[in-house]
Amino acid sequence: MSRASETLAIGQIGAGLAQKGDRFVASAVNGWLQGRTMYGGASTFLAYCAIRKAMPNLPLLRAAQIGFVAPVGADVEIAVSVMRQGKNISQIQTDLFCDGTLAQRGMWIFGGARPTNGSVSASKLADLIAVEERKTIPTPDGMHFLRNLEMRYAEAEGGERPGVVRRWIRLKDRDGLDPLGELLLLGDALPPGSIREMERKGPISSINWAFTLLGDSPGTRDGWWLLETASNHMADGFDSETLRMWNADGVEVMRGLQSVAIFG
Repeated sequence: MSRASETLAIGQIGAGLAQKGDRFVASAVNGWLQGRTMYGGASTFLAYCAIRKAMPNLPLLRAAQIGFVAPVGADVEIAVSVMRQGKNISQIQTDLFCDGTLAQRGMWIFGGARPTNGSVSASKLADLIAVEERKTIPTPDGMHFLRNLEMRYAEAEGGERPGVVRRWIRLKDRDGLDPLGELLLLGDALPPGSIREMERKGPISSINWAFTLLGDSPGTRDGWWLLETASNHMADGFDSETLRMWNADGVEVMRGLQSVAIFG
């Protein structure tokens, strides 16, 4: 892939992953960097695209565990391997390399639908404030990947809660994205809720991200998704976060857990 990938939509970059030996390659993904590393949702999305390239006949994605091992640069190579492939469930591993060094490892679970034996519907948010009623948030300086997003407030005036961040988010360019890929790309877009409880400014870094998809056909209106990060426990330089994601009607589509390192 040429340096022109800087100007491509992330969906086009994922669809255009080139195969080089037993790895898939993306170059100059500069538009999705944050500081010295790539935004975790973008690197996770590229790993997912590599799986779909390598194994197009897999059933739907159900869950994943992503380990952010080292900084991910703008040029990546992704290896895809089968951990176990059963009759219904496949477990796939991805290893993402930068400059020959392992930078991210993912364990993915794909599974086909079986006859239903009971059901529990995904929850619906009771205190939803419609995206049409909220103001746009200006893009912060320095966070390059945020230029790809539109963001709006999602809490009532004065309704911010300690250790919680909630925002409406959508991609400016959704070209080439499938619904599940879009969720992966956006699911890690917010800072941890613990950022509101930091006593002094300092860097933060995601260590991992584990998530489960709720349902097999996520959809929303006009590309808007509601995201929330909430700190479960913050002490000694570490933070545990619950990540939740809803569609524009307030139906939950994804839930995750994340460990965060807090510096400064």
